[in-house]
Amino acid sequence: MKTYDVSRYPLNTEKAVRLMEAENKLTFIVSKKATKADIKKAVEDAFSVKVVSINTFVGSDGKKKAFIKLDTSTPAVDIITKFGVM
Repeated sequence: MKTYDVSRYPLNTEKAVRLMEAENKLTFIVSKKATKADIKKAVEDAFSVKVVSINTFVGSDGKKKAFIKLDTSTPAVDIITKFGVM
């Protein structure tokens, strides 16, 4: 998959902000066909960061969420600020 086919949009919910601040994690809605490897490559290419781990979850609404833990050298808040979300 191409980099921009994987990620749909970042989430800005209370839980997502809490994870961002406490655990340095980004939360994105991603394509249902995207694998963890696809998501990792897309995030690393798009934002020039090191991804430590990824957890995915398909909700009851049918949307796939990716919880992306970043290396401590790059705060997740800095990445999400580039989107103008925070």
